[in-house]
Amino acid sequence: MELFLKYPNEVQLELLHVLLETARNTELGKTYDFSSIHNYEIFKERVPIRSYEDYEEMIERSRLGEHNIYWPTPIKWFAKSSGTTNAKSKFIPVSQESLEDCHYAAGKDLLCMYLNNNENSKLFTGKSLRLGGSKKLYKENGTSFGDLSAIIIDNMPFWAEFSSTPSNEVSLMSDWETKMMAIVDETVQENVTSLAGVPSWMLVLLNQVLETTGKEHLFQIWKNIEVYFHGGVSFEPYIEQYKKIFPGDSFKYYEIYNASEGFFAIQDQNESSELLLMLDYGIFYEFIPMDTYGSTDEKVIPLSEVEVDKNYAVIITTNAGLWRYKIGDTVRFTSVDPYRIKVSGRTKHHINVFGEELIIENAEEALRKATKETNCEIIDYTVAPIFMKGREKGAHEWMIEFKKHPENLEYFVNILDQNLQNINSDYEAKRYNNTTLNILQINVARPRLFYDWLKKNDKLGGQHKIPRLSNSRKYLDELIELNKISSFSLK
Repeated sequence: MELFLKYPNEVQLELLHVLLETARNTELGKTYDFSSIHNYEIFKERVPIRSYEDYEEMIERSRLGEHNIYWPTPIKWFAKSSGTTNAKSKFIPVSQESLEDCHYAAGKDLLCMYLNNNENSKLFTGKSLRLGGSKKLYKENGTSFGDLSAIIIDNMPFWAEFSSTPSNEVSLMSDWETKMMAIVDETVQENVTSLAGVPSWMLVLLNQVLETTGKEHLFQIWKNIEVYFHGGVSFEPYIEQYKKIFPGDSFKYYEIYNASEGFFAIQDQNESSELLLMLDYGIFYEFIPMDTYGSTDEKVIPLSEVEVDKNYAVIITTNAGLWRYKIGDTVRFTSVDPYRIKVSGRTKHHINVFGEELIIENAEEALRKATKETNCEIIDYTVAPIFMKGREKGAHEWMIEFKKHPENLEYFVNILDQNLQNINSDYEAKRYNNTTLNILQINVARPRLFYDWLKKNDKLGGQHKIPRLSNSRKYLDELIELNKISSFSLK
């Protein structure tokens, strides 16, 4: 870590050369003559940027057992990722190199950084409660596919299970509701010292633990618990609820940024939401400034050219054979010495129907401020545009499921709308005197609405996420219809 902190750009360029050299005799390597690519400029000119759809045919061939297409070592595992923007499943290649030098290396580095910052930690005196989307692995044509967490659990050394809970048997259960109760039954008996998982689903589990045990907070169950390692979705909408079940100031939160395609960044400081970009995991990074993304003026830049507080789409080249691959995430750099980031959203998860350029980071910050000011709590939300009809202006329509409702919904609407204007000047300009946008509208979701929507779409548990912002009304219209049906009548 000290090496890439001191020489970040040199480490990245050396890594690019290693990846090119390693894959020069693959089918893709020969197509683009990797052997003659000696610098970044040639790489950038010669190798095209790809989306999953551009890779799909090659990935399907490797799933059928073909080797040496885009990476020289055999690809045995594929992380199945359904995503939230596309119902069609993606199969992301996971090589032995990416498993060991990226995913497992990141787990070790995460613990090292946490222990370095907290010398009196008792982390290893107990177990880590891990909550993955782990369903079993499915085998076809000599290769396996499943959730990334299932691949990681399947390949862990046998002793790793002794330091974590629930057992692999429970972790790999496919039915989420059965699994959740099995996790509760197993983990309340353990000395849990840390948690790891997606905030939304972890909160469901922890509330079930409290309900089952009848306790008020989690220190009454796990007296030595000290840290929650979280990632997958923004923590902003959930932080206040976590503070209630972990009262006081001693409990710590550490954020990570990982995906099926790789492990990218780790929080390296206590009490900080900034993530250190990890530059030696076999991933070469490039970025597209979002103000040019998808336009004829789109430009791609290396890490050395990024600027603080600009929004970028992330492009990766990896030791699993993804070459200049668009992962669909956007980040904002908070520092360039060292390179620290915040995940700001998804390239497809934003609203820009009226030129308002609303991103997830804006929505979550405005929501956090509004819930704090009105003393309410939310479980989940999604937002879509109300399109202009005739002379009627547009607006943003929200669906929010409250855990604790605001006393005055109209006041909450006004506060949320004002916060969005304060945070996003483009939104403010469109809202000025209702020139383009009317004030936002809120639908109050019935209890369990988002849970029922995920269940209906076979997306319960683990790593599945609610789509937050969309330029389309598809998700919102489905939720509005489902909101008319009681949760009881669905059972």
